[in-house]
Amino acid sequence: MLAFAGIVVSLMQTLVIPIVPDLPRLLDAPASDTAWAVTATLLAAAVATPVVGRLGDMFGKRRMLLVSIVLLVTGSVVCALSDALVPMIVGRALQGLASGVVPLGISIMRDELPAERLAGSTALMSASLGVGGALGLPTAALIADNFDWHVLFWASAAMGVIAFALVVSFVPESKVRTGGRFDLVGALGMATGLVCLLLAISKGADWGWTSGTTLGLFAAAVLVLLAWGVFEMRTSQPLVDLRTTARRQVLVTNLASIAIGFSMFAMSLVLPQLLQLPERTGYGLGRSLLTAGLVMAPSGLVMMATAPVSAAVSKAKGPKVTLMIGAVIVACGYGLNIVLMSEVWHLVMVSCVIGAGIGFTYGSMPALIMGAVPASETAAANSLNTLMRSIGTSVASAIAGVVLSQMTISLGGYALPSESGFKTVMALGAGAALLAFAIASFIPGRRPGVTAVSAPAAAEPAAGAPSVK
Repeated sequence: MLAFAGIVVSLMQTLVIPIVPDLPRLLDAPASDTAWAVTATLLAAAVATPVVGRLGDMFGKRRMLLVSIVLLVTGSVVCALSDALVPMIVGRALQGLASGVVPLGISIMRDELPAERLAGSTALMSASLGVGGALGLPTAALIADNFDWHVLFWASAAMGVIAFALVVSFVPESKVRTGGRFDLVGALGMATGLVCLLLAISKGADWGWTSGTTLGLFAAAVLVLLAWGVFEMRTSQPLVDLRTTARRQVLVTNLASIAIGFSMFAMSLVLPQLLQLPERTGYGLGRSLLTAGLVMAPSGLVMMATAPVSAAVSKAKGPKVTLMIGAVIVACGYGLNIVLMSEVWHLVMVSCVIGAGIGFTYGSMPALIMGAVPASETAAANSLNTLMRSIGTSVASAIAGVVLSQMTISLGGYALPSESGFKTVMALGAGAALLAFAIASFIPGRRPGVTAVSAPAAAEPAAGAPSVK
């Protein structure tokens, strides 16, 4: 039930991709403005994920999970009823506010499931982020090609209603809570810093990387986040316990997550374009968006299939080993893509190999996080880890955009990304995966006789952490 909710929420990331080129016509607005239909979701998700995680630890994870799903349904209905830019952006922002569903679901699993089922369940829940994205593209393309574009959002709303009903019927409320006072100042500070950072990353290519606006946003992000960090260290009930976050296992896992997020998203940027570019380029395959989505779809199924394998490896060798194995598999997938990109089946194989690696990495990260934080801070810690992955995907989008816009060929008077440009992005994806492997090597090894996901259950809260009520 929880994994289904995670898939529904992750679907919204690819929901608008088939109609992005048509949004200026559909909404009667310039392309630079309609791009906010994507950017608004990114910014709202970045702000909401850590905040909702903390609120879940304080007031109930199931409660905040239901609130998140309601926001998703509301945003979907707003988009489904809209024919103008502003309501579309509002609706997409509301959908982004639901991004905390996956870390909340993982945290509920930790509180409610027996130890023997926890590793596999959390691996599947974590992988739902990739599964939804992979399955969403062909589904959205199929709907957009055959129905009115509003049906995309009515379908999203319907799935959200089903997810809500399933959670209400089958998911119990966790009794593990921190209580206490919500850190409003910390939430506002973190939101401001993240919005400045991600806005600069996502719009820097449009505004110019050396423009005053972009550089000003980067500078503001650094100053605000530094001030936020100082404040969080001094407050008694912080939004994010930076002392816990600074623990070696949590810190290194989060750093590896940024690299993995980068590596995962590079595939989503390269393969659909290769499939859709004209055959006249010499390397494009001239396929439709629907075909591109169908090529990507098996990777989502592979992620789901590797979740129990990831859990078994983590149980036998520890989640650190699982993360490192996954990173190597992802790097190998990109290596294959550099030499095999001339046939559709090449790209299907590449996406499946990378999907298998992502399944391993996404399955291991919740176990690593939960192995180092007290049960009362699980939702906040998992939410921060999810945010780190999102930052990685945002950086991947920005860097890939720069590479593909600079390395071009001319065809029919239009500039198109060159074959060497795509290979450069693939090499960057492989490099990011190998960087994740190197970073993960610094994660502390598992102590003999202690399972990764059961250790914290008996652990004492960190110094200064609120007691569990």
